Amino acid sequence: MTNEVRVRYAPSPTGHLHIGNARTALFNYLFAKNQGGKFIVRIEDTDKKRNIEGGEESQLKYLKWLGIDWDESVDVGGEYGPYRQSERNDIYKKYYEELLERGLAYKCYCTEEELEKEREEQIARGETPHYSGKHANLTAEEQKAYENQGLKPSIRFRVPANREFRFTDMVKGDISFESEGMGDFVIVKKDGTPTYNFAVAVDDHLMKISHVLRGEDHISNTPKQIMIYEAFGWDIPTFGHMTLIVNEQRKKLSKRDESIIQFIEQYEELGYLSDALFNFIALLGWSPVGEEEIYSKEQLIEIFDAARLSKSPAVFDTQKLAWMNNQYIKQLEVDQLVPLALPHLVKAGKVSEAMSGEEKERIHGLIALYQEQMSYGAEIVTLTELFFKDDITYNDEAKAVLDGEQVPEVLKAFVSELEGLEDFSAENVKAAIKGVQKATGQKGKNLFMPIRVAITGQTHGPDLPKSIAVLGKNTVLSRLENIIS
Repeated sequence: MTNEVRVRYAPSPTGHLHIGNARTALFNYLFAKNQGGKFIVRIEDTDKKRNIEGGEESQLKYLKWLGIDWDESVDVGGEYGPYRQSERNDIYKKYYEELLERGLAYKCYCTEEELEKEREEQIARGETPHYSGKHANLTAEEQKAYENQGLKPSIRFRVPANREFRFTDMVKGDISFESEGMGDFVIVKKDGTPTYNFAVAVDDHLMKISHVLRGEDHISNTPKQIMIYEAFGWDIPTFGHMTLIVNEQRKKLSKRDESIIQFIEQYEELGYLSDALFNFIALLGWSPVGEEEIYSKEQLIEIFDAARLSKSPAVFDTQKLAWMNNQYIKQLEVDQLVPLALPHLVKAGKVSEAMSGEEKERIHGLIALYQEQMSYGAEIVTLTELFFKDDITYNDEAKAVLDGEQVPEVLKAFVSELEGLEDFSAENVKAAIKGVQKATGQKGKNLFMPIRVAITGQTHGPDLPKSIAVLGKNTVLSRLENIIS
């Protein structure tokens, strides 16, 4: 095995990039880059029934969107290709034929009905279901007789008897499995397609993979892959199995769990920032030294230490993600923020794609107004709702403010100040509020709160003079007159 660190992310093109798979890719990427190694993306597309059109392209597109790039794959090539399993059948054939010749594998002609009956009988006896090995020692004549009946064989690996398979996991420490009761497992299906555990072992060896970092749901596959390695006398890579991602109720993240957005594509569509999502996913089951939580990709590469992968399940904290994305949004220039938020206002029918220059300036100002509050782009629609309403509804808290004895005087004075404004800018609105203070003697909450509530219906919100300027003179005066009357 090479001394160079070589890791891989090996998705099946059966769907869009899931948050759990994205984390697997990201940890492999960080580990490789931290160690000065190579990160490979291999497409495991042998399960043709589950593959979806565009699945491969979607996986690669959203890995790139997240900020993950690779050294070898289907699009950039490399010296260990092909990088699609469906294009490697001749390679697999060479190795499973060798196992057949050496008696380490054999042909099995059992039908699905026979296997199912065997499983049911074992369960009825209280046994763990496993293949009994009934075709483990067929003669050439018996094999020919089955083939004459039109039966096609699968190929099974002959599991060594009375063996303990041990390995030291990068995350979980020492792990062992007994071969007893495991059952000879299929390495090639009846249609000639190699199974996952066989193909992945061959690929990882030939691609010189040094470390296999993956989810803990793969732990039970590891002894089978170790058997394949041992059968050929190959060096065994270092395995590391990351803990599950769970929801806030500490339940395993299920694709049916609608409380959490689970696909990277959805985050892009909602206007999340890829840098923020990269940062958030990196902390799902891994922790750096110290209390800091905001890191650039370059910083994460520099400090990533696989020894700090968590042994406990990673909790997907939706509030933390919103907070983190907000931290990134606050660092944007307005010109970077507008493309994140504007499409959502257009989609909601609040503004037209063909805006006039004046309207465009107003909407850009509106988006900038909520930069401090925005957690993701699509949130701009609910945040700015009051700017697109003809009528304001006042709740009990707002009504209590408007019942103040000083309110009529303050609002009338403000109308008087605004009517004389030709340039309805935030600076001039701010000066008008100061004019009201001078004319009425009111200040602080007694001054600002009635103005805010009368115009917006809210007791809290972004910068008041900027909000008033964005609303526009006609709208503001209309709302004030309604309250006064």
